[in-house]
Amino acid sequence: MSETTGLRVVVTGATGNVGTSVVRALAEDPRVGSVLGLARRVPDLAFPRTEWASVDLSEEADGEGLTGWFAGADAVVHLAWRFQPTHDPVLTWQTNVLGSLRVFTAVAAAGVPALVHASSVGAYSPGPKEAPGVVESWPTHGWPDAAYCREKAYLERVLDTFEYEHPHVRVVRMRPAFLFKETSASEQRRIFAGRFLPGPLLRPDLLPWVPDMKGLVLQALHTDDAAQAYRQAVLRDVTGAFNLAADPVVDAKVLGDLLDAKVVKVPTAVVRAALAAAWNARLAPASPHLFDAVLRMPVLDASRARRELGWEPRLTSVEAIGEFLEGVRKGSGEQTAPLAGRKAS
Repeated sequence: MSETTGLRVVVTGATGNVGTSVVRALAEDPRVGSVLGLARRVPDLAFPRTEWASVDLSEEADGEGLTGWFAGADAVVHLAWRFQPTHDPVLTWQTNVLGSLRVFTAVAAAGVPALVHASSVGAYSPGPKEAPGVVESWPTHGWPDAAYCREKAYLERVLDTFEYEHPHVRVVRMRPAFLFKETSASEQRRIFAGRFLPGPLLRPDLLPWVPDMKGLVLQALHTDDAAQAYRQAVLRDVTGAFNLAADPVVDAKVLGDLLDAKVVKVPTAVVRAALAAAWNARLAPASPHLFDAVLRMPVLDASRARRELGWEPRLTSVEAIGEFLEGVRKGSGEQTAPLAGRKAS
């Protein structure tokens, strides 16, 4: 599909961290005629040329309802994802995998010409932790012990078959690094740290040191910058996978500089044992298996997105993390159920 005017775009998972930024980016582009945001709970948000509808992918028994919502769309951007409960992988599988299968089936049934799917760095097999990083041809088998990675990797295989069976659908897979913005802070704190960690405690003067562990190297990106890549993927005649990440690569030294904290070497086994104990006691929502996966996720080479999408992050990875931390301290949020915080912005 070439760039044109008046495109109709449907976005699933439209009220979360990525969804709110993608809907906003699409709504602000004059080439997009209308946006339909689908989510379990309709938000109190207003964007130009945007409508909202309540849809729960886990309850769409056969996807026929989705076909109706997708009818007449020029593109579907599939973002819907459930991170919790991590103690019940069957439940997350029902939403994330079976729900995605319903989306893909409905896209084909409705004759939608383009599907933009939110994959992740978590779909990649373990790889190198140094720049320039892996390109999009790196294997996508994930880290099998982590449900998040297992589900993302499984959907990569599903899309391989979908592309073969539906060559008329232009399929794009976005594989971003960790995505942060101020208004996602309260949601992400609840997802990864739990409700028992008060946001105000995340002040630099109360964090005198950061752990330096083997493999604790990651990439970050501001969610609004990722949304611009999604917008370009909708508008441009591109296919395939795109890595998304900002510079610099984040390690303990970078975090130490950001927090003005001392870097201290810590045995990985000690940290994992503490996380496992907290998770097993249901005091922390993030599983130790996800921690294992993070230590093995490769560094991404995002040059293809820069080259073929004309994309460039506005903020550095450090700036994105800094904005997120400020949001955690302030309790920032947005007027959607997933992003609700102590204050709305």
